Amino acid sequence: MALDLERYFRRIHYQGPRTATIETLRALHLAHTCAIPFENLDVLLRRTIHIDDDSVFEKLVVGGRGGWCFEQNGLFRNVLAELGFEVENLAARVLLANPPQMPARTHRLTKVRIDGQEWIADVGFGGKTLPEPVRLVEEELQQTTHGVYSLERIEHDWLLKFHGSDKVINLYRFNLEPQYHSDYEAGNHYVSTWPESHFRSCLTLSLYLANGEKNTLYSAGENAPVFDNAKQVYELLQKNFCLRLDHPRYGISLDEFAAMLERIDVIKPA
Repeated sequence: MALDLERYFRRIHYQGPRTATIETLRALHLAHTCAIPFENLDVLLRRTIHIDDDSVFEKLVVGGRGGWCFEQNGLFRNVLAELGFEVENLAARVLLANPPQMPARTHRLTKVRIDGQEWIADVGFGGKTLPEPVRLVEEELQQTTHGVYSLERIEHDWLLKFHGSDKVINLYRFNLEPQYHSDYEAGNHYVSTWPESHFRSCLTLSLYLANGEKNTLYSAGENAPVFDNAKQVYELLQKNFCLRLDHPRYGISLDEFAAMLERIDVIKPA
């Protein structure tokens, strides 16, 4: 399905201006991250994730689902371009888990140029997603609705950092080399099929709230939540993450959801 701005605006509950200004970009960015959750359900269900424009719009907007960076930032980039923003596709190397070696570029993001200034827009990085764009400048603490971010130059790259209350977290490293759709196809396939990808073994969901809080669900680690049954999780996803699960193509039945939760040990077999 082709991009339909009106339908997208209804999906993210946006009624603001549509001019290509930083004010519009900020408002759209926050509205998107408060309406369309980051989620990896299709990977866990062993479904192929299609990142062509039509499939992404159908899944995230029409189907009421969420998605990950290749879907979220692909959709957001297309919306911005349609509104007249100057956009460019970028990719990053994710450092959040402190990998022992420099990882491949497996994260999609967007550079936006407005009145001679460059901004980074990213609506698809899970619990540390940018709630609003950050200006592409060095060492400036940039306050957002959901925390403080900054950018550091390292050789020819930029490093995005999150400043928590007790420590600074390195999120990802990127440069300004334009990316093609084939680059994203390769990254999407790798992350969804690589056996060591954590997206293949645990639920990962995040949705920002307009008051500065967020809903998250990560089913691995010592702080993983405990659930009694699949229906409890199924209803939680619809309530806390505003997911629709009834679309003919992108919906998820309770039975297949329960089988998936058993496979990744979130619940025990009945």
